[in-house]
Amino acid sequence: MKTTLVWACLLIFTIAAQAVVLPLIFTQGAKPDILLIIVVACGLLTGRERAIGVGFFAGLLQDFASGNIFGLNTLAKMAIGYVAGLAERKVFKESIVLPVLAIILATFLNGAIMQIVLFLLGHKVGFMPIWKEQMVLPLVYNVLFCIPVHRLIYRMTFGDKSQF
Repeated sequence: MKTTLVWACLLIFTIAAQAVVLPLIFTQGAKPDILLIIVVACGLLTGRERAIGVGFFAGLLQDFASGNIFGLNTLAKMAIGYVAGLAERKVFKESIVLPVLAIILATFLNGAIMQIVLFLLGHKVGFMPIWKEQMVLPLVYNVLFCIPVHRLIYRMTFGDKSQF
């Protein structure tokens, strides 16, 4: 119960910061997706069961805050949590390179899932106009934020027992 409360507080604080503070800092339209980074870190460190739950609530909060098509972020974050959680037992958790590679793949997967769902729902989806705004710049920002967020999730999950 305590762990669930900690994850809920982390997600609520993050969505508040992502919806209110980040648009003030990143004024070009593209900004990091901290919730995506949290879902990936959760999957890599705790496994797919928790990552799917965290992905569900992170996506749900993001759907409420964004005003986009409801369920789009929820579906994408749950899928990414599942995929990241599959690697949990196969990776060295203290690695610095792992979260960077995982967030690169997750950013592309998140964008691809959202574009495919929008296309299947009948929306006109153009590839080139969204490439820069929805893929390249968020990818750069996500890579910059992934190490500190991954370390935070690691310490939150395992405590301060290691040198990581």
